[in-house]
Amino acid sequence: MKLKMMYSFLNSDINTIEKRLEETIQADSLLLKRASLHTLQAGGKRIRPVFVLLAGKFGRYDINVMKNVAVALELIHMASLVHDDVIDDADLRRGQPTVKAKWDNKTAMYTGDFIFALSLELMSDINKPLAHKILANTIVEVTVGEIQQIKDKYRFDQNLRDYLRRIKRKTALLISASCQLGAIAADVDESIHKKLYLFGYYVGMAFQITDDILDFTSSEEELGKPAGSDLLQGNITAPALYAMENETIRHEIEKVHQNIEPVQIQRIITLIKESGAIEKSIALSDMYLDKALRVLEDLPTNKAKKTLRDIAKFIGRRKY
Repeated sequence: MKLKMMYSFLNSDINTIEKRLEETIQADSLLLKRASLHTLQAGGKRIRPVFVLLAGKFGRYDINVMKNVAVALELIHMASLVHDDVIDDADLRRGQPTVKAKWDNKTAMYTGDFIFALSLELMSDINKPLAHKILANTIVEVTVGEIQQIKDKYRFDQNLRDYLRRIKRKTALLISASCQLGAIAADVDESIHKKLYLFGYYVGMAFQITDDILDFTSSEEELGKPAGSDLLQGNITAPALYAMENETIRHEIEKVHQNIEPVQIQRIITLIKESGAIEKSIALSDMYLDKALRVLEDLPTNKAKKTLRDIAKFIGRRKY
């Protein structure tokens, strides 16, 4: 079953969110408007809004309330991607030119800042101090993660703990916030929204680890960017870290730089795939998925719970 089919019963509300996204990114500046629209039209899984909506199903669900929370979380995600592409000097995302490639770095940074600000403006309609505290803390952590990503580029002496801390800020916290804020907006009990936070955190960790595996195992056509792009850009992910346990492979990986010849990076990708690092990375992802599924067992039984379970399992079945 395709991912979107799992939550097809939310299609009407997702369409409402998509319209709200388009309305929100309007700007007096034509350049900001075009750059923001370009980011939006690049598409995406919209998985964070889906988590907001599903979490809301555990309480008093009102799409007129939920939509602003869902859009705010998607805007934060969009803004972080625009900034990431500047940090990574990336020209393509999902097969389309990035904002920094289509315009320039300054335009991309201001566009990301603009989209971040829009998310805060939207959340001002939610009269729940805890929600604002969680959102503010999430934005702070995402920003710290962006800075850490810069510091960690081509730092080959980092360890698995460094990597896990980085992807927590890069991906997991925003997904966990989506689950928790969706629940809080729907007035669920504290015990439930805290469990949904944990579920989102564990799923987010597994989601990012899986993406990092796919960067080595998928084709350029499937990725929308060259295979091995993470390593080429200096982002040392789980497969590379596990492969570097072999000293011979470590010496090869340490030679990676931005202008390395394509044939060399392909040789290194082959070494990583043959080292057993992919299997170790899959086991790491599975560990987080198992934790997510165990948290779900304590939640009330409803359609949203089943859908969350299906989404978590789908993440573990993505093609390697």
